[in-house]
Amino acid sequence: MMRLIFFLLLVLMPTLASAASVRIKDLVDFDGVRGNDLVGYGLVVGLNGTGDGLRNAPFTEEIMQNVLERLGVNVTGEQLRPKNVAAVLVTASLAPFARAGSQIDVTVSAIGDAKSLLGGTLIMTPLNAADGEIYAVAQGTILSGGVSVQGQAASVVQGVPTSGSIPNGARVEREVAFDLGSLRTLRLALKSPDFTTAGRIERVINREFGSRVATMMDSGTVTLDLGRANMQSAAHAIGRIEGLNVEPEQRARVVVDQRSGTIVMGEDVRISRVAVSQGNLTLRVQEQPIAVQPDPFSRGQTVVVPRTGVSLEDEPGIQIAEIPTSSSLSDVVAGLNALGVSPRDMIDILRSIHTAGALHAEFIVN
Repeated sequence: MMRLIFFLLLVLMPTLASAASVRIKDLVDFDGVRGNDLVGYGLVVGLNGTGDGLRNAPFTEEIMQNVLERLGVNVTGEQLRPKNVAAVLVTASLAPFARAGSQIDVTVSAIGDAKSLLGGTLIMTPLNAADGEIYAVAQGTILSGGVSVQGQAASVVQGVPTSGSIPNGARVEREVAFDLGSLRTLRLALKSPDFTTAGRIERVINREFGSRVATMMDSGTVTLDLGRANMQSAAHAIGRIEGLNVEPEQRARVVVDQRSGTIVMGEDVRISRVAVSQGNLTLRVQEQPIAVQPDPFSRGQTVVVPRTGVSLEDEPGIQIAEIPTSSSLSDVVAGLNALGVSPRDMIDILRSIHTAGALHAEFIVN
Protein backbone atom coordinates (compact mmCIF):
# COMPACT_ATOMS: atom_id res chain seq x y z
CA MET A 1 0.00 0.00 0.00
CA MET A 2 1.01 3.55 -0.63
CA ARG A 3 2.65 5.10 2.40
CA LEU A 4 0.44 7.89 3.68
CA ILE A 5 1.73 11.11 5.14
CA PHE A 6 2.06 11.65 8.83
CA PHE A 7 0.10 14.52 10.37
CA LEU A 8 0.41 16.36 13.62
CA LEU A 9 -3.19 16.07 14.79
CA LEU A 10 -3.84 18.34 17.69
CA VAL A 11 -7.54 17.65 17.31
CA LEU A 12 -7.15 14.12 18.56
CA MET A 13 -7.27 15.54 22.08
CA PRO A 14 -9.41 18.67 21.74
CA THR A 15 -10.04 19.01 25.46
CA LEU A 16 -6.36 18.90 26.37
CA ALA A 17 -5.36 21.11 23.45
CA SER A 18 -7.81 23.85 24.34
CA ALA A 19 -6.79 23.78 28.00
CA ALA A 20 -3.03 23.67 27.40
CA SER A 21 -1.11 26.45 29.12
CA VAL A 22 2.51 27.54 28.83
CA ARG A 23 4.74 29.37 31.28
CA ILE A 24 5.52 33.00 30.49
CA LYS A 25 9.25 32.21 30.51
CA ASP A 26 8.69 29.93 27.50
CA LEU A 27 6.65 32.51 25.58
CA VAL A 28 8.72 35.69 25.95
CA ASP A 29 12.26 37.02 26.05
CA PHE A 30 13.02 39.45 28.86
CA ASP A 31 14.67 42.74 27.93
CA GLY A 32 18.41 42.54 28.68
CA VAL A 33 18.43 38.82 29.46
CA ARG A 34 20.29 37.63 26.38
CA GLY A 35 23.53 36.02 25.30
CA ASN A 36 26.33 37.46 23.18
CA ASP A 37 28.16 35.80 20.29
CA LEU A 38 31.94 35.50 20.40
CA VAL A 39 34.42 34.61 17.66
CA GLY A 40 38.17 34.13 17.47
CA TYR A 41 40.91 33.02 15.10
CA GLY A 42 43.28 30.38 16.40
CA LEU A 43 45.60 27.48 15.71
CA VAL A 44 45.14 23.75 16.30
CA VAL A 45 48.26 21.63 16.81
CA GLY A 46 48.94 17.96 17.37
CA LEU A 47 47.15 16.63 14.29
CA ASN A 48 48.27 13.32 12.84
CA GLY A 49 49.31 14.62 9.43
CA THR A 50 45.80 15.92 8.66
CA GLY A 51 46.51 19.63 9.01
CA ASP A 52 46.59 22.45 6.46
CA GLY A 53 48.81 22.40 3.41
CA LEU A 54 50.72 25.64 3.94
CA ARG A 55 50.99 26.31 0.22
CA ASN A 56 47.20 26.39 -0.05
CA ALA A 57 46.68 28.10 3.32
CA PRO A 58 49.42 30.71 3.83
CA PHE A 59 47.50 32.28 6.72
CA THR A 60 48.24 29.15 8.76
CA GLU A 61 51.97 29.74 8.43
CA GLU A 62 51.53 33.39 9.39
CA ILE A 63 49.64 32.68 12.59
CA MET A 64 52.06 29.88 13.48
CA GLN A 65 54.99 32.28 13.16
CA ASN A 66 53.20 34.83 15.34
CA VAL A 67 52.53 32.24 18.04
CA LEU A 68 56.11 31.01 18.05
CA GLU A 69 57.51 34.54 18.21
CA ARG A 70 55.28 35.35 21.21
CA LEU A 71 56.78 32.29 22.89
CA GLY A 72 60.32 33.55 22.21
CA VAL A 73 61.14 31.39 19.18
CA ASN A 74 62.64 33.33 16.26
CA VAL A 75 61.45 31.85 12.95
CA THR A 76 61.95 34.90 10.74
CA GLY A 77 62.89 33.82 7.21
CA GLU A 78 62.30 30.15 7.94
CA GLN A 79 60.12 28.01 5.67
CA LEU A 80 57.77 26.00 7.82
CA ARG A 81 56.10 22.98 6.27
CA PRO A 82 54.46 21.02 9.13
CA LYS A 83 51.40 18.89 8.47
CA ASN A 84 50.05 18.75 12.00
CA VAL A 85 48.69 22.31 12.39
CA ALA A 86 45.48 23.91 11.12
CA ALA A 87 43.98 27.38 11.23
CA VAL A 88 40.50 27.46 12.76
CA LEU A 89 37.67 29.79 13.66
CA VAL A 90 36.44 29.47 17.24
CA THR A 91 32.84 30.45 18.06
CA ALA A 92 31.01 30.58 21.38
CA SER A 93 27.99 32.14 23.04
CA LEU A 94 28.46 34.15 26.22
CA ALA A 95 25.55 33.27 28.50
CA PRO A 96 23.49 36.05 30.12
CA PHE A 97 25.14 37.41 33.28
CA ALA A 98 28.22 35.21 32.84
CA ARG A 99 30.80 36.25 35.41
CA ALA A 100 34.58 36.41 35.13
CA GLY A 101 36.08 33.00 35.74
CA SER A 102 33.09 30.97 34.56
CA GLN A 103 33.52 28.55 31.67
CA ILE A 104 31.59 28.23 28.40
CA ASP A 105 31.57 25.72 25.53
CA VAL A 106 33.25 26.55 22.22
CA THR A 107 32.99 25.20 18.66
CA VAL A 108 36.10 24.86 16.49
CA SER A 109 35.90 24.79 12.67
CA ALA A 110 38.74 24.49 10.14
CA ILE A 111 39.03 27.23 7.53
CA GLY A 112 41.88 25.78 5.46
CA ASP A 113 42.25 22.46 3.69
CA ALA A 114 42.80 20.37 6.82
CA LYS A 115 41.34 16.87 6.50
CA SER A 116 40.55 16.31 10.18
CA LEU A 117 40.80 18.02 13.57
CA LEU A 118 40.53 14.74 15.45
CA GLY A 119 42.93 14.63 18.40
CA GLY A 120 44.11 18.21 17.94
CA THR A 121 44.63 20.80 20.66
CA LEU A 122 43.51 24.39 20.37
CA ILE A 123 46.12 26.76 21.76
CA MET A 124 45.22 29.98 23.57
CA THR A 125 42.72 31.89 21.41
CA PRO A 126 41.12 35.22 22.40
CA LEU A 127 37.38 35.47 21.67
CA ASN A 128 36.01 38.87 20.63
CA ALA A 129 32.47 40.23 20.63
CA ALA A 130 30.91 42.61 18.10
CA ASP A 131 32.46 45.60 19.90
CA GLY A 132 35.97 44.25 19.30
CA GLU A 133 36.70 43.61 22.99
CA ILE A 134 38.03 40.29 24.29
CA TYR A 135 35.52 38.58 26.58
CA ALA A 136 36.91 35.04 26.82
CA VAL A 137 39.98 32.94 26.06
CA ALA A 138 39.67 29.40 24.64
CA GLN A 139 42.06 26.48 24.88
CA GLY A 140 41.81 22.73 25.14
CA THR A 141 41.55 19.36 23.38
CA ILE A 142 39.05 19.13 20.53
CA LEU A 143 36.30 16.52 20.54
CA SER A 144 35.39 15.70 16.95
CA GLY A 145 32.46 13.48 16.02
CA GLY A 146 33.64 12.72 12.49
CA VAL A 147 35.89 9.94 11.23
CA SER A 148 38.16 10.07 8.19
CA VAL A 149 40.00 6.99 6.87
CA GLN A 150 42.11 7.12 3.73
CA GLY A 151 44.09 4.54 1.82
CA GLN A 152 46.05 4.58 -1.41
CA ALA A 153 43.05 4.02 -3.65
CA ALA A 154 40.01 4.92 -1.55
CA SER A 155 38.87 7.01 1.39
CA VAL A 156 35.87 7.00 3.73
CA VAL A 157 34.57 10.05 5.59
CA GLN A 158 31.80 9.81 8.17
CA GLY A 159 30.42 12.89 9.85
CA VAL A 160 32.32 16.19 9.77
CA PRO A 161 35.89 15.64 11.04
CA THR A 162 36.87 19.24 10.26
CA SER A 163 34.65 20.58 13.04
CA GLY A 164 34.54 19.84 16.74
CA SER A 165 33.80 21.23 20.16
CA ILE A 166 35.54 21.82 23.48
CA PRO A 167 33.21 21.51 26.49
CA ASN A 168 34.01 24.27 28.98
CA GLY A 169 36.83 25.19 26.64
CA ALA A 170 36.77 28.95 27.22
CA ARG A 171 37.09 31.00 30.38
CA VAL A 172 35.27 34.31 30.71
CA GLU A 173 37.70 37.19 31.26
CA ARG A 174 35.36 40.17 30.92
CA GLU A 175 31.76 40.68 31.98
CA VAL A 176 29.09 42.38 29.90
CA ALA A 177 28.34 45.80 31.37
CA PHE A 178 24.59 45.58 32.01
CA ASP A 179 22.88 46.46 35.29
CA LEU A 180 19.53 44.70 35.40
CA GLY A 181 18.79 46.07 38.84
CA SER A 182 18.75 49.69 37.60
CA LEU A 183 15.80 49.12 35.27
CA ARG A 184 12.50 50.67 36.26
CA THR A 185 10.61 49.38 33.22
CA LEU A 186 10.96 45.83 31.96
CA ARG A 187 9.90 44.80 28.46
CA LEU A 188 8.68 41.31 27.58
CA ALA A 189 9.18 40.42 23.90
CA LEU A 190 6.90 37.65 22.63
CA LYS A 191 8.68 34.99 20.59
CA SER A 192 5.56 34.60 18.42
CA PRO A 193 3.84 37.99 18.34
CA ASP A 194 0.08 37.78 18.78
CA PHE A 195 -2.37 40.34 20.17
CA THR A 196 -4.48 37.74 21.96
CA THR A 197 -1.50 36.13 23.68
CA ALA A 198 -0.07 39.52 24.67
CA GLY A 199 -3.43 40.53 26.17
CA ARG A 200 -3.60 37.31 28.18
CA ILE A 201 -0.07 37.86 29.52
CA GLU A 202 -1.08 41.37 30.56
CA ARG A 203 -4.15 40.13 32.42
CA VAL A 204 -2.31 37.29 34.18
CA ILE A 205 0.47 39.60 35.44
CA ASN A 206 -1.97 42.27 36.63
CA ARG A 207 -3.99 39.60 38.42
CA GLU A 208 -0.83 38.35 40.12
CA PHE A 209 0.18 41.79 41.44
CA GLY A 210 -3.35 43.02 42.09
CA SER A 211 -2.84 46.27 40.16
CA ARG A 212 -2.20 47.55 36.65
CA VAL A 213 1.49 46.67 36.46
CA ALA A 214 1.67 45.27 32.92
CA THR A 215 0.63 47.09 29.74
CA MET A 216 0.36 45.58 26.26
CA MET A 217 2.15 47.91 23.83
CA ASP A 218 1.64 45.87 20.66
CA SER A 219 1.36 42.27 19.50
CA GLY A 220 4.97 41.53 20.43
CA THR A 221 5.66 43.68 23.52
CA VAL A 222 4.32 43.84 27.07
CA THR A 223 5.89 46.38 29.44
CA LEU A 224 6.15 45.91 33.20
CA ASP A 225 6.27 48.97 35.48
CA LEU A 226 8.57 47.89 38.31
CA GLY A 227 7.67 50.96 40.38
CA ARG A 228 4.03 49.92 40.58
CA ALA A 229 5.00 46.30 41.12
CA ASN A 230 6.69 47.33 44.41
CA MET A 231 9.51 44.84 43.85
CA GLN A 232 13.06 45.17 45.11
CA SER A 233 14.56 44.71 41.64
CA ALA A 234 13.83 43.57 38.11
CA ALA A 235 15.28 40.15 38.97
CA HIS A 236 12.66 39.68 41.70
CA ALA A 237 9.90 40.69 39.27
CA ILE A 238 11.10 38.24 36.61
CA GLY A 239 11.31 35.44 39.16
CA ARG A 240 7.73 36.12 40.22
CA ILE A 241 6.08 36.28 36.78
CA GLU A 242 8.08 33.82 34.66
CA GLY A 243 6.33 30.81 36.18
CA LEU A 244 2.79 32.12 35.54
CA ASN A 245 0.80 30.03 33.04
CA VAL A 246 -0.80 31.54 29.93
CA GLU A 247 -2.74 29.84 27.16
CA PRO A 248 -1.07 31.04 23.92
CA GLU A 249 -2.97 31.73 20.73
CA GLN A 250 -1.45 30.86 17.36
CA ARG A 251 -2.39 31.65 13.80
CA ALA A 252 -3.72 28.82 11.67
CA ARG A 253 -0.81 27.47 9.63
CA VAL A 254 -0.14 24.73 7.12
CA VAL A 255 3.57 23.94 6.77
CA VAL A 256 4.73 21.88 3.78
CA ASP A 257 8.20 20.39 3.28
CA GLN A 258 8.46 19.49 -0.40
CA ARG A 259 11.72 17.57 -0.01
CA SER A 260 10.40 15.01 2.47
CA GLY A 261 6.71 15.28 1.57
CA THR A 262 5.74 16.23 5.12
CA ILE A 263 2.65 18.28 5.90
CA VAL A 264 1.89 19.69 9.34
CA MET A 265 -1.42 21.46 9.97
CA GLY A 266 -2.53 23.28 13.08
CA GLU A 267 -5.77 22.73 14.95
CA ASP A 268 -7.44 25.93 13.77
CA VAL A 269 -7.11 25.25 10.02
CA ARG A 270 -10.46 25.54 8.27
CA ILE A 271 -11.47 24.78 4.68
CA SER A 272 -14.57 26.21 3.02
CA ARG A 273 -16.89 24.24 0.74
CA VAL A 274 -14.77 23.04 -2.16
CA ALA A 275 -14.54 20.16 -4.66
CA VAL A 276 -11.24 18.91 -6.04
CA SER A 277 -10.74 16.65 -9.03
CA GLN A 278 -7.32 15.29 -9.90
CA GLY A 279 -6.46 12.94 -12.74
CA ASN A 280 -3.29 11.23 -13.92
CA LEU A 281 -2.52 11.55 -17.63
CA THR A 282 0.07 9.04 -18.85
CA LEU A 283 1.64 9.30 -22.32
CA ARG A 284 3.82 6.42 -23.52
CA VAL A 285 5.99 6.52 -26.66
CA GLN A 286 7.77 3.28 -27.67
CA GLU A 287 10.15 2.84 -30.59
CA GLN A 288 10.04 -0.66 -32.17
CA PRO A 289 12.01 -0.53 -35.44
CA ILE A 290 11.97 -3.60 -37.73
CA ALA A 291 14.43 -4.75 -40.38
CA VAL A 292 13.10 -5.39 -43.92
CA GLN A 293 15.10 -7.95 -45.94
CA PRO A 294 15.31 -7.78 -49.79
CA ASP A 295 14.00 -10.62 -51.96
CA PRO A 296 16.29 -13.58 -52.59
CA PHE A 297 18.83 -13.15 -55.47
CA SER A 298 17.97 -9.48 -55.71
CA ARG A 299 20.44 -6.64 -55.43
CA GLY A 300 18.42 -4.85 -52.78
CA GLN A 301 19.64 -3.76 -49.36
CA THR A 302 18.41 -4.40 -45.87
CA VAL A 303 16.43 -1.41 -44.63
CA VAL A 304 15.46 -0.57 -41.04
CA VAL A 305 11.89 0.70 -40.96
CA PRO A 306 11.00 2.82 -37.92
CA ARG A 307 7.83 1.99 -36.07
CA THR A 308 6.54 4.09 -33.18
CA GLY A 309 3.82 3.09 -30.75
CA VAL A 310 1.98 5.87 -28.95
CA SER A 311 -0.57 5.30 -26.18
CA LEU A 312 -2.45 7.79 -24.01
CA GLU A 313 -4.03 6.73 -20.72
CA ASP A 314 -6.26 8.98 -18.65
CA GLU A 315 -6.82 7.40 -15.25
CA PRO A 316 -9.92 8.33 -13.25
CA GLY A 317 -9.35 11.41 -11.15
CA ILE A 318 -9.54 11.75 -7.40
CA GLN A 319 -12.68 13.64 -6.44
CA ILE A 320 -13.40 15.24 -3.12
CA ALA A 321 -16.96 16.46 -3.37
CA GLU A 322 -18.97 18.73 -1.12
CA ILE A 323 -16.65 19.23 1.83
CA PRO A 324 -18.90 21.01 4.35
CA THR A 325 -18.34 24.70 4.98
CA SER A 326 -15.61 25.48 7.55
CA SER A 327 -14.53 21.86 7.83
CA SER A 328 -12.08 21.14 10.62
CA LEU A 329 -8.67 19.57 10.27
CA SER A 330 -9.92 16.14 11.32
CA ASP A 331 -12.57 16.17 8.57
CA VAL A 332 -10.06 17.11 5.86
CA VAL A 333 -7.46 14.58 6.98
CA ALA A 334 -10.00 11.78 7.25
CA GLY A 335 -11.31 12.49 3.75
CA LEU A 336 -7.87 12.64 2.10
CA ASN A 337 -6.58 9.54 3.88
CA ALA A 338 -9.71 7.59 2.96
CA LEU A 339 -9.05 8.30 -0.71
CA GLY A 340 -5.46 7.07 -0.44
CA VAL A 341 -3.96 10.32 -1.63
CA SER A 342 -0.14 10.25 -1.81
CA PRO A 343 1.93 12.91 -0.01
CA ARG A 344 2.95 14.63 -3.26
CA ASP A 345 -0.63 14.74 -4.52
CA MET A 346 -1.83 16.02 -1.17
CA ILE A 347 0.65 18.93 -1.32
CA ASP A 348 -0.62 19.87 -4.77
CA ILE A 349 -4.23 19.64 -3.59
CA LEU A 350 -3.62 21.88 -0.58
CA ARG A 351 -1.73 24.40 -2.72
CA SER A 352 -4.63 24.52 -5.18
CA ILE A 353 -7.18 24.92 -2.39
CA HIS A 354 -5.13 27.78 -0.95
CA THR A 355 -4.91 29.45 -4.37
CA ALA A 356 -8.67 29.16 -4.72
CA GLY A 357 -9.10 30.99 -1.41
CA ALA A 358 -10.79 28.08 0.35
CA LEU A 359 -7.93 27.30 2.76
CA HIS A 360 -8.24 29.69 5.69
CA ALA A 361 -4.70 29.44 7.05
CA GLU A 362 -1.19 30.67 6.45
CA PHE A 363 0.39 28.39 3.82
CA ILE A 364 4.15 27.96 4.32
CA VAL A 365 6.30 25.99 1.86
CA ASN A 366 9.85 24.99 2.83
